[in-house]
Amino acid sequence: MRRSLAIIFGFISIAPAFAVTPVDTSSQLIISVRDQKLMLVQNGGKVATYPVSTSMFGLGDVWGRMTTPLGYLAVEKKIGDNAPTGAVFHNRRLTGEVLQPNAPGRDPVTTRIIWLRGLEAQNAHAFQRCIYIHGTPQEKTIGQPASYGCIRMKSSDVAALYDRVPVGALVQITPERLPKVTKAPRSQPTNTFVAASVKPQSQDQTISTPASGTTLSVEQMRMGGALAAQRQKTKLELNKRL
Repeated sequence: MRRSLAIIFGFISIAPAFAVTPVDTSSQLIISVRDQKLMLVQNGGKVATYPVSTSMFGLGDVWGRMTTPLGYLAVEKKIGDNAPTGAVFHNRRLTGEVLQPNAPGRDPVTTRIIWLRGLEAQNAHAFQRCIYIHGTPQEKTIGQPASYGCIRMKSSDVAALYDRVPVGALVQITPERLPKVTKAPRSQPTNTFVAASVKPQSQDQTISTPASGTTLSVEQMRMGGALAAQRQKTKLELNKRL
């Protein structure tokens, strides 16, 4: 257990395909499973809040289970520039079909794909599991757990978010409620953190979290992610007993 917690960021330096993408802490997405909402925070202030849907199968990052991972992640890729609202994707490629909201009997990925990669041991498989923030024609289910692991949004909302969030943006998926964040100021200096520089032994590296206005060290993020995972595990065990 201790050994697994010790590699929350360590695996980033092991995977060269991920190491080149910087983590941009001036932009953060906070996704609340409890509220079924996503908040966009930039330069320390709230820009927008959108309703979403997380997995109907619960939380976690286990292979073969269609669950939504928790913890800190980052935007690795964005797919769908200038695609029509409602455009259908198959294997991340446009099919040419465009669906209207709540098209009967249809449930593909639509409009935009924001592909996430995990930054912690508890979500290390997120990229390979194809955990996206994406549009869905099943908009009537938005606001309740209804996905197969991804974060679903209304097509108009994900198109707006796509234009606002950069590659590398920090993403936090939490079982708790969204934090209270004041409205974003018009302009503030940005702050970036390069993922390639993160090493397990560099405990003095810090990442500023716009949502709280504080600065977290790698060790603090490690412990925070571990505690969040343990709280969720305890809740699930209590629910099973009940």
